[in-house]
Amino acid sequence: MSNETTLSRPELDDRIAILQDNIRQLIEQAAALSGGETEERASERIAQQSAELERLTRQRDALPEN
Repeated sequence: MSNETTLSRPELDDRIAILQDNIRQLIEQAAALSGGETEERASERIAQQSAELERLTRQRDALPEN
């Protein structure tokens, strides 16, 4: 999901909201699942989404205020 082009603040806000929702859904799914491989896969996906969320949040926070 990484995009090297510069996104506007509204675009970043939209992507951040999507990632936050994705993480919430993944956590809910992980709580309902059992099994080592399934839980590991869900954990990896949550980590990926969290890293992307952190990256986009840093990018948004670096933008000048309007």
